[in-house]
Amino acid sequence: MMRYILGRLASIALTFFVVSVIIFLMMHAVPGGPFDGNDMPVSDEVKAKLNASLGLDRPLYVQYFSYMWGVLYLDFGIPFQSPGETVLDLLARAWPPSLLLGGLGVIIGAPLGILLGMAAALRRNTWVDYLASAFATLGLTIPVFVTSMGLILVFAVWLNWLPASGWGKPNSWILPVIAYATIPMATYARYTRSAMLDVLNKPFVTVLRAKGLPERKIIFQHVLRNAALPMVTVFLPMFIGTATGSIFVEAMFRVPGLGAYFVSSIEQRDYPLEMALILLITLMFCLAYLVSDIIYALLNPRIRFGEGRK
Repeated sequence: MMRYILGRLASIALTFFVVSVIIFLMMHAVPGGPFDGNDMPVSDEVKAKLNASLGLDRPLYVQYFSYMWGVLYLDFGIPFQSPGETVLDLLARAWPPSLLLGGLGVIIGAPLGILLGMAAALRRNTWVDYLASAFATLGLTIPVFVTSMGLILVFAVWLNWLPASGWGKPNSWILPVIAYATIPMATYARYTRSAMLDVLNKPFVTVLRAKGLPERKIIFQHVLRNAALPMVTVFLPMFIGTATGSIFVEAMFRVPGLGAYFVSSIEQRDYPLEMALILLITLMFCLAYLVSDIIYALLNPRIRFGEGRK
C-alpha cells in the first residue's frame, strides 16, 4: 500500500507540473494583457510601467519559475483585480459560498440518488425503473444552466415562493442547492442501479435466499454493502467538483463564489488568480482520487495495490 501511495504522490507531482506549464503557456498565448481592456484605457508608457512593476515584461520562463517558486511557499501572488489582498485572501473570502452550496448539493443529492437507484434496481423493468432511469438520464444530459433557469421560472417567477438570486438569507440558498444536487442525484441513481443489478445476479444472493434470509436483510446487509464499493470512488471527486463552484449556477443565482472569479480572471487576464484557481482544483482532484482509492482498498481487503498474487 505504501509503495502505491508513494507512486501516486509522484504522479500527482508530475501532473501538477504539467498542468502548470500548459495553463501558464495558454494564458500568455491569448492576445492582450491585463491592461488592454476598455475598462482601463491607459497609454503605452503607463502600460509598460505597470507590466514592469508586475514582472510581465520578463521572459515567460522567468515568470513561470518565479511564480512556481512562490507556490512552493503558498504564495500565489496578488490578484490584479483586487490588489489590496493576496490571492489566498481572495479565495478564502470567495470559497465559503461555493463550498456551502455545492457541499449541500452533493450531501443531499447523493443519498436521494442512491434511493432512486435502489428503487430502480429492485423494480427492474417496471414503471419505477423506467421513471428513475429517465430522470437520471435527463439530470445528466440537461445543462445545469437550463435547470437553473427552470427553477427560477417556476419557483421565483410563477409561484413566487423563493427569491431568484442572492446570498444573504438561507431561503436564497434553496434553488442553487437544488441545481447543484441534480447532477449528483442523477449520477448516483445510475451508479446504484447498475451496481445493485450486478450484485443481485451474483450466486451468493441466490444462496442467501435459499437459506431463507429475509429480503430486507439481504438487500441492506449484503447487496447494498457490496454495491456501495464502486460508488466510493465517485463521492470525493464529485464533492470537489461541486464545492469548487459552478460558473453557470453561481452566475444564474448571483452567488459570490469561486465560479464568478473563474470568469473574471479569464476576462481580465488576471494571471495569478487564474493560475491559483486551476492549480488548487487540480491538486484537490488528484488528492480526492487518491483518498478514494485508499478508502476503496480499506473497504475491500481483496485489493492489494502494486502487489501480485502470493
